[in-house]
Amino acid sequence: MFHRRRATMAAFLLPALAVYGTFMLYPLVRGVYLSMTDSLGGPIANFVGTEQYRAMADDPDVTAALWHTIVYAAVVVVAQNGLGLLFASMLFRRPRVRKTLSVLLLTPTLVSPVMAAFIWSYLYAPEGGINALLGAFGLDSLQHVWLGDTSTALYAVAGVNIWMFAGYSCAIFLAGYMSVPTELLDAAAVDGASGWQRFRSVEWPMLAPSLTVNVTLSLIGSLKVFEFPLVLTNGGPAGATETLTTLVYRNVFGGGKFAFGVAVSVLLLVTVVVLSSATSSMLRLRERRI
Repeated sequence: MFHRRRATMAAFLLPALAVYGTFMLYPLVRGVYLSMTDSLGGPIANFVGTEQYRAMADDPDVTAALWHTIVYAAVVVVAQNGLGLLFASMLFRRPRVRKTLSVLLLTPTLVSPVMAAFIWSYLYAPEGGINALLGAFGLDSLQHVWLGDTSTALYAVAGVNIWMFAGYSCAIFLAGYMSVPTELLDAAAVDGASGWQRFRSVEWPMLAPSLTVNVTLSLIGSLKVFEFPLVLTNGGPAGATETLTTLVYRNVFGGGKFAFGVAVSVLLLVTVVVLSSATSSMLRLRERRI
C-alpha cells in the first residue's frame, strides 16, 4: 500500500518536475555555461572560464547599471509600499467607498507596462501633461525636462513603476487590514489611544505578513524592471537609466557580445536572489518577534 502511494505521488509529480526542469533548470544551467564561453550566439563556442566575469568586473557600464538597478529598486520599494499602506489605511476607515476606490487604484495594473510607458512618455515630454499642469497652476519654475535630465530621469522612470503598482500593494495591505481583529482596535480606542498610537501599536504589527509579501514582490519586480527604462529613455540620457536588464538586452541582441550579456544576466539573477532572500528573511524574522 505504501509503495503504491509513493508511485501515485511520483506519477503526479513527474509532469511538473519535467516542465520545471525543461523550462527553468535547463535554461539556468545552460545560461551559466554560456557565460563561461566566447559565444556570439551561434553554435560555435569555446570555454573561457571566468573571462567574461573578469571583463564584467572591469566594465564601468556594468557597475553603473548595477547601481542604477539598486537605487531604482530602493525608490520603488519605499514609495510604492508607502503609498500602498497609506491608501489601504484610508480605505479601511472608509468602508462605503472602499470597493469603488479599490477598483480605481487597481486599474493601472491592468495596463501593459509598454503601454503605460508610452502614455507617461507623453506626460513627461517638455510640452506634456505634467509641465502643462504645473504651468496652469503658475508653477513654471518647477517645469522640467524630466526624462532628459540625468538627475531626474531614473526617478521619473521609477515614478511610472510606482503609479502602476501602488494599487497592487494597497490591495495586499488592505487584505491584511481586514484580518486585524476589531476587538483590538475597539479596545485601543476605548483606552483613549490616538489614531497614530493605534496604527503604531496595533495595526502596524498585525500588518507584518502583508509587509513581507509586498516588499518581497516589489523588490523582485523592480530589480527585474525592463520595459519602463527601455521604452521611456532607452537607457539614457547618458546611461542614467541603464539597468542590468537593459544592459543584457543591449549586449545580447544589439552589441554582438552574447556571452558577456549572459554573464550580466547571471549577475542580475544573483542580485535578485541575494537581495530578495535577505530581505524576506529579515522581514519574516520580524514577524516572529512581534
